[in-house]
Amino acid sequence: MFRPNDGRPLTLGRVTSHADPDLFAELTAELSGFPAAQQPDWPDRGAVDQAVSELRAMPPLVFAGECDLLRERLAAVSRGEAFLLQGGDCAETFDGVTADNVRNKLKTLLQMAVVLTYAASMPVVKVGRLAGQFAKPRSKPTEIRDGVTLPAFRGDIVNGFEFSESSRTPDPARMVRAYHASAATLNLTRAFVGGGFADLHQVHAWNTDFVRSSPAGQRYERLAGRIDQALRFMRAIEVESENVHKVELYSSHEALLLDYETALTRVDSRTGQPYDVSGHFVWVGERTRQLDGAHLEFASRIRNPIGVKVGPTTSPDDLMALAEKLDPDREPGRLTFVSRMGAKAIRDGLPPLIEKAIASGLVASWICDPMHGNTYEAPSGHKTRRFDDVMDEVRGFFEVHRTLGTHPGGLHVELTGDDVTECVGGGDPIAEDGLHSRYETVCDPRLNRTQSLELAFLVAELLDTAR
Repeated sequence: MFRPNDGRPLTLGRVTSHADPDLFAELTAELSGFPAAQQPDWPDRGAVDQAVSELRAMPPLVFAGECDLLRERLAAVSRGEAFLLQGGDCAETFDGVTADNVRNKLKTLLQMAVVLTYAASMPVVKVGRLAGQFAKPRSKPTEIRDGVTLPAFRGDIVNGFEFSESSRTPDPARMVRAYHASAATLNLTRAFVGGGFADLHQVHAWNTDFVRSSPAGQRYERLAGRIDQALRFMRAIEVESENVHKVELYSSHEALLLDYETALTRVDSRTGQPYDVSGHFVWVGERTRQLDGAHLEFASRIRNPIGVKVGPTTSPDDLMALAEKLDPDREPGRLTFVSRMGAKAIRDGLPPLIEKAIASGLVASWICDPMHGNTYEAPSGHKTRRFDDVMDEVRGFFEVHRTLGTHPGGLHVELTGDDVTECVGGGDPIAEDGLHSRYETVCDPRLNRTQSLELAFLVAELLDTAR
């Protein structure tokens, strides 16, 4: 989190955590008895041990008390009292840790959150896919180009994107570099948030670049004008809240690379409980949520709020088994289900899962990932997504919840703050033959900021209708 809830500086005495050699030894020994999918084939185990040893000596990236506060916020989401906005890069890169890049992502999240908060008249819990989203699962372990076979790119935390043997060879030292990149990203974000950039009085300043002239940007300016008017009124009657000047923003990533995650699991000095201090919120992906797998076992042992992706192959019994594994005590805010069904499957695939949860008395947050189920390959060879499909899956998600009388709890989106051309369509339409012009992702296609803002307005309309 980038500010404490009470507005005062964090004191480490109440949230500190420490490396416990007994915990680490027990955790790694027990996880070794479970199959671990999507792990790199490290060529030198000694180098892995060295990197893990360095990581275990590093300070925590986040604190246990911050994770507990996020769990409270997510409990409000599960009760229908708040909405979760989670977004950021598909895969962060080391080169992307710059002030401009971090600021642009922050702009995107802030603009989307303002639109959603204004429409829903409820708090928006803001979680970035940042400061740790360096590892990616792959459908195949290798990649073939011109008859040459090399390991697949698994994210900067494992190997390099360049298609060469030296770059694609997994390098454990990259885990240490990922830690430092995450720390730098957190520091930059804290600086922007603490330096006034996130002050609601800056609502126009978040819209001063290429987005401003787009239809979504112009619509946003009209909304910003109404917010300005409301702020002037609040000042006039002397009731302006401190929350106008500050924002809570949490970090998240997929808990994929287990060597990294276990090395950053620490014991909270307040409670004696283990937390993964690499991020506030971690999730288990569709490819690694095997009930007998190491990823679910790891997630079940830490106290962070946990997400789990559920796709069209998830059965109601699978869902309940996941809940029993990850949240046996039915703790509010502990568990978030992230549906990633695809636009064609959402209306049929999601209802049986929610109905089973209702019948069993399970309380969890339900959020929509409209990205991963809608990917296809364009004729140019670029992996892309149709913006209309993304929008349709979000509509389907809200329709299902409206029919069942449940709360559509949030949105999980791969996005960037830059003017990229990776997803086709949108108000400033990108055509398939134009994808190459600014196709910058190293993995999956992301919404650019204009498309992200358009999506926020759609969700705002759906939230307003649902009230």
